[in-house]
Amino acid sequence: MKKKVCIIYTGGTIGMMPTEDGYAPNPSAFPDMLEKIHDVSLPTFPEYEVVCLSRLLDSSDIRAEQWCEIGRVIRDRYDSYDGFVVLHGTDTMAYTASAMSFILEGLDKAVVFTGSQIPLCRMRSDGIDNLVTSVLVAASGEVREVCLYFGGQLMRGNRATKVSADDLEAFASPNYPRLAEIGTSIVYRRKFLRPRAAEPFSLVELSRVPIAVLKVFPGFSPDLLLSVVRSGVRAIVLEAFGAGNIPTGELLAPALEVARESGTLIVVTSQCGKGMVSIGTYAASSALGRAGAVSGLDMTTEAAVAKLYYLFTKYPSDTDTVRRLMECNLRGEVSVDE
Repeated sequence: MKKKVCIIYTGGTIGMMPTEDGYAPNPSAFPDMLEKIHDVSLPTFPEYEVVCLSRLLDSSDIRAEQWCEIGRVIRDRYDSYDGFVVLHGTDTMAYTASAMSFILEGLDKAVVFTGSQIPLCRMRSDGIDNLVTSVLVAASGEVREVCLYFGGQLMRGNRATKVSADDLEAFASPNYPRLAEIGTSIVYRRKFLRPRAAEPFSLVELSRVPIAVLKVFPGFSPDLLLSVVRSGVRAIVLEAFGAGNIPTGELLAPALEVARESGTLIVVTSQCGKGMVSIGTYAASSALGRAGAVSGLDMTTEAAVAKLYYLFTKYPSDTDTVRRLMECNLRGEVSVDE
């Protein structure tokens, strides 16, 4: 019996067509473009259905509301398909893939994110391989998690980050190995894949949670941090140097203390793509430790943001639980034991 895959088109470059204002998503043209791909017409290609979101977006406009809409599409069709492929713009694909890894609780099927740097309607489109291979992965039964396939690489969704605006290998997974070796055949690296889910499948619909991301830089001002804290955010993802270092830690200490007293959670990630945040290893991070900042360990900023949305939705009045769980491995997003 042929496997069945649901292809969810959210917008993005892969299905865009030229318009007077430049390339834009075209829901009516996309199914025709898909049918013109040679591999799709082969008898061994899985059965598929295309579902377009109610409003196709450039991925720069994706918000938590769209994450929930994608989640509802998957939830409502979960029992009817062997796997899912989500076609998404590249700019925020890693954010959405990370979010889906958290809100799809008990996921026991593949949800594969992909897209392209060149539209399907143009010559040399990388979207052909990205889409075809993603469908095969989704139908394989080997993967039971949210992943991202792009440029010949299959990555865990909440470990991926966009690294190039131009290269066809636009994404990397600096702190976790690839999930498969993809060449003339697809060889899954089972020891790196998530195990079968131990809980029933369900969807967590995200609440609106005010979260900020700040990038530390030479001369970073305490006033900048204070202004964000006083804006009423629940959490700040602070992209620090190296292993979690910040400039003039003692000057920032009063602002960090205001954040602690106000209940604003600070999660520290690294501006380095590869490596682990370790608060307290260097004196330059000691002020963060005294202020109760949480280490993001080796999470990407994208995963940290998505995880905060998820946890504050689950525990809206329990910052201590959110603080504790940010340093726990929930979906393979950090390199600590589950």
